Amino acid sequence: VQLQACGGGLGQAGGSLRLSCAASGRTISSYIMGWFRQAPGKEREFVAVISRSGDYTYYADSVKGRFTISRDNAKNTVYLQMNSLKPEDTAVYHCAATRGSYYSTRPYDYDYWGQGTQVTVSS
Repeated sequence: VQLQACGGGLGQAGGSLRLSCAASGRTISSYIMGWFRQAPGKEREFVAVISRSGDYTYYADSVKGRFTISRDNAKNTVYLQMNSLKPEDTAVYHCAATRGSYYSTRPYDYDYWGQGTQVTVSS
């Protein structure tokens, strides 16, 4: 499966952005989907994960209550709605897919990755 993330850009603190991750090649209903982010000089970190059906989600503490992950399997797309943005949310955001059976927060458990989209939040 090929993943293409988009929707990043420049946002203001307290504002909102919505990221999309469009899949091609295979239907994403076969995969647990996750979002990760990587800031300059830092390791890639977990943001959110969603079950195949979309009925289960889990978030990093740093984004809980501000970000919402969702999916539309009919459109083969996963979303990340980011509200109440903070400057520390600045990073390249990647979507990822895993064929595994649990909701991993570890990047190396994911089999497919998108190329990433830059999110920059100004104070």
